[in-house]
Amino acid sequence: MRSEQIQKIAKSYLPLQTGTPGQGLPRRPFGRAGDPVSILVLGGWHSVATAAMEKGDENDSIRLMHAALDEGINFFDNAWDYHDGYAEEVMGKALAMDGKRNQVFLMTKNCERDYAGSLRNLDDSLRRLQTDRLDLWMFHECNYDNDPDWIFERGAIRAAIEAQQAGKVRYIGFTGHKDPRIHTKMLRKPHAWDASLMPINLMDAHYRSFLNEVVPVCHELGAAPIGMKGFGGGWPNGRILERMGDRPGIDPATLLRFNLSQPVVSQVVGIKNMEQLRAAVAVARDFVPMPDAEQDALLHSVREEAGDGRYETFKSTNEHDGPHHRKQHAFAVA
Repeated sequence: MRSEQIQKIAKSYLPLQTGTPGQGLPRRPFGRAGDPVSILVLGGWHSVATAAMEKGDENDSIRLMHAALDEGINFFDNAWDYHDGYAEEVMGKALAMDGKRNQVFLMTKNCERDYAGSLRNLDDSLRRLQTDRLDLWMFHECNYDNDPDWIFERGAIRAAIEAQQAGKVRYIGFTGHKDPRIHTKMLRKPHAWDASLMPINLMDAHYRSFLNEVVPVCHELGAAPIGMKGFGGGWPNGRILERMGDRPGIDPATLLRFNLSQPVVSQVVGIKNMEQLRAAVAVARDFVPMPDAEQDALLHSVREEAGDGRYETFKSTNEHDGPHHRKQHAFAVA
């Protein structure tokens, strides 16, 4: 269940939201910096997965990104390794049109752990995204216990700080989906992190809970907590809905509303087409936090299944880890 600490944080944090119901999307302040960002983040992997990768038409992906911006999503996500860099290239084309880059809070991710490799990732990402700066640069997939040490010992954090000082990066953070211990280890490293991306979903509170263990540390330190894997995968067909979609009360809109009711800045949503975009925006546009009693009832209804992690195998296996990071740690690439 949600800890008492999380419930207390949510009561004080969730009112910090701007936006007129029925217009645009609500926004929340980004960590200690306070930049207003939409409560939905457009996922970079999914936004090119269907149109550009499966149909071979990147113009559909560009239209999807433009439509997301028109609907009020001003927080865009990407990563150096998504579709071997193609996701950044397509997003760069979309944002280069009509000054759209200046309308977006742009996040992408660095996959290296050393100084030189991190700078190469940064140069690649800036070139592909056709921009001279990133709003948020994240160390991607801190999923292994030695990742935090590598980032500091091998010089990656130095590269990020230098990039920030040079104006190429505004904020620095990290991501991961494996174990809340690794997140808290990173947060306690000698750096004032601006953000942390982590799994936030209905099952998480019962199993290796990022919500209960990591989000409070983020709020304590002023780092922006950002949610992902809200459905055990992409919207709206993640593992949770694939296996529980016929259960009353377990539907995409309810799960997204639950995710947005947690004290996170934004939730990354893997949107592949216009229909999915409209459905997600409909939930977010008139968002009102779910009452505690309703959240508790939902959490109780999944307690037995959620407790063994069957819906969150990204926490217990490496089958969801990116190939680049598997290679870094000498694991086989599927």
